[in-house]
Amino acid sequence: MSNRIETLEFQAEARQLLQLMVHSIYSDKDIFLRELISNASDALDKLRIASLVDKDLSADTSDLHISLEVDRGQRTLTVRDNGIGMSRDDVVQLIGTIARSGTAEMLRKAKEAKDAAASLDLIGQFGVGFYSTFMVADKVTLLTRRAGESGGTRWESSGEGTYVIEDVDDAPQGTAVTLHLKPEDSEDHLFDYTAERKIREIVKRYSDFIAWPIRMATENPGSAEGTDEDAAVTTEVQTLNSMKALWARPPADVDQAEYNELYRHLSHDWTDPLETIHMKGEGLFEYEALLFIPSRAPFDLFTQDGRRGVQLYVKRVFIMDDCQALMPNFLRFVKGVVDAHDLSLNISREILQQDRQIQLVRRRLVKKVLSTVRGLQTDDAERYRTFWKEFGPVVKEGLLDDVENQEAILEIISCASTHDPEQTTTLREYVDRMKDGQDDIYYMTGDSRLMIEKSPHMEAFLAQGYEVLLLTDPVDEVWVERVARFDGRPLRSIAKGQVDLGTADEKESTEPEREQRRKDFAELLSWLTRTLHEQVKEVRLSSRLTTSPACIVGDTHDITPTLEKMYRSMGQNVPHAKRILELNPTHPLVEGLRKAHEQDGSSDVLSETAELLYGMALLAEGGDLADPSRFTRILAARLANTL
Repeated sequence: MSNRIETLEFQAEARQLLQLMVHSIYSDKDIFLRELISNASDALDKLRIASLVDKDLSADTSDLHISLEVDRGQRTLTVRDNGIGMSRDDVVQLIGTIARSGTAEMLRKAKEAKDAAASLDLIGQFGVGFYSTFMVADKVTLLTRRAGESGGTRWESSGEGTYVIEDVDDAPQGTAVTLHLKPEDSEDHLFDYTAERKIREIVKRYSDFIAWPIRMATENPGSAEGTDEDAAVTTEVQTLNSMKALWARPPADVDQAEYNELYRHLSHDWTDPLETIHMKGEGLFEYEALLFIPSRAPFDLFTQDGRRGVQLYVKRVFIMDDCQALMPNFLRFVKGVVDAHDLSLNISREILQQDRQIQLVRRRLVKKVLSTVRGLQTDDAERYRTFWKEFGPVVKEGLLDDVENQEAILEIISCASTHDPEQTTTLREYVDRMKDGQDDIYYMTGDSRLMIEKSPHMEAFLAQGYEVLLLTDPVDEVWVERVARFDGRPLRSIAKGQVDLGTADEKESTEPEREQRRKDFAELLSWLTRTLHEQVKEVRLSSRLTTSPACIVGDTHDITPTLEKMYRSMGQNVPHAKRILELNPTHPLVEGLRKAHEQDGSSDVLSETAELLYGMALLAEGGDLADPSRFTRILAARLANTL
């Protein structure tokens, strides 16, 4: 055959990209080897399929593999495969031009970037495939022969805008890419890519689960007889990758010990996972997923820079750690792998956030995790309690962010309640125990279970046997305001709005007696409202108190004091909401205050008593006094007068 040799120019955009590669200082240069190995793996896949379709294809498929060859003296690294190979036209089309819009889009954004650092960030977001070799090489040589053809093609370029292409007769089947690496002392050369340790590290990170063996001749120092100068160095061909993609194997063929080993590798956790989820998606978009629910919360679960998301692979090639597009923030503790079949290796993080297929996978993963937890809830109470103890507060964040799965999250919520001092309860169990005629699901938020149980707001509910949910996680203050109902029943705070339970005395009294009580206290309530106008917006009689003299409640739609503090701590300027002071008309202190007011009007002593009454109600719910020193001074004076 004639030996055609041509010098051609890269397409304009490809030339710009090459210059960007050559002159950039890119912190993750390792990606070039991932790209070359991925290309080689694709070539082997294509040959295997072609040989099945075309029985007459003249190709050797007896030992399909990828070879990595190092010449430290010449400073070359070769990635070789015996796959489908390329024709001359393939080489010109695939390497001389930019065929994928993602790479062209990367160029456009790089041009728009205001500084060099921004450009480098863009490179990190967009896969750059074959062109990435020029980040580490002064010259790249490609030798290829398409399976079934007799002649091959040799391609070579130094990345300066042109390449040389020629026909060759002695090319083996497949493709070999040889990188003439930059000098080791080059100012932009960060790693030695002829070092066995470095190559092993890259293969382990990015290509460990590639289906084809990745082989390399490794050096083993030997001991020859005689002196040290006689020491010999032998070579041994080793397979660098495990090829054990557990997610691609049928679950029945995988031992739990293998799952546990992979979990420890992914999570850096020394304990076994609480639950393993192995799933496969088929149809228009195929993927495999292997997810793990840890048995304990990681230390960085609530830190801003903690790890989020699962690992993303495409056809067993590692793409990115902590892929947040695949797992919502409220499931950030889930570890694992998602291996998509139809995504491009060049996909960017930005595109992932918008990709319809990725969003579909995300929805399926979330539903599967939630249904798995629901299964634990019904079938394995002990493991479910472990899960909820470790991750309950995080899962409840989903009630704020994930409207689509709100009902599923509500089903797996577990709360402390007055029903059982030892065990938590689900909302479903609460509803099943509701009293006849009870319409609302009662709850109260607070800093601790003990504080809530001792709160004056609880008195009438405990006295009449109504179960109350005790919510003590900070996120509870937010989600109960956002979620109005469960199973069609309103969620109602016992510390807000009017409560019409009716005390035992009220149930025994007649309507005329209750009306007379309201008249008896009308003047006191008006005076207290005026006296405490800076602290409260209203003073009224209470039906929720049995033993305490007073309590403070909010209007039905008012923001809680705790939530107000949370918003202020985040820099949000929310208006202060005045609350309501409720009095127990049967308490001796309140009755005595009423009689004293009828006799003395509005003396300083009565005004101070009103302050004490309000302060006691505030302290009883765990609130903070505006002026603690004044409160203690008045209280001390009153105590002294009683001695």
